[in-house]
Amino acid sequence: MPARDPFRDADDEARALARRLVAEVRHGALGVIDPATGAPFVTRIAVVPGEDGAPLALLSDLAPHTRALRADPRASLLLGEPGGRGDPLTHPRLTLAVRATFLAGAEAPRARFLALQPRARLYIDFADFHLVRLAPGAGHLNGGFGRAWRLGAADLGAG
Repeated sequence: MPARDPFRDADDEARALARRLVAEVRHGALGVIDPATGAPFVTRIAVVPGEDGAPLALLSDLAPHTRALRADPRASLLLGEPGGRGDPLTHPRLTLAVRATFLAGAEAPRARFLALQPRARLYIDFADFHLVRLAPGAGHLNGGFGRAWRLGAADLGAG
């Protein structure tokens, strides 16, 4: 007997929850492939939603994950907070397959990033920092035990 797929197709509830996570979460776990070793590398980054719904990050050239994204723009981004109470696995989280695009001289994304991450004002203009758009191609949403969905780019509202 084939295993039952735990992921449902996206519905309005899933789309709303996924878009809420992208809109509200300010930090995520970024997974990349280290070009020197081919091994996975995961780090925590600050994120904000771009005007089109795709997450934006501010990354430094000094960081291994930035070098990895320049070598291969494919990555994974996990968004969601464990919450203040209860089992962290009962809180919603969204895993996105993303493609990184480095934004040169983009004023609107810069202003948006600073509006939602004001402490970045201290270093956003350093020469080694770059805004990066993390365009989602697909996602898996876990809304808590027994609530899991498969999402496409259109479901995520990132154009």
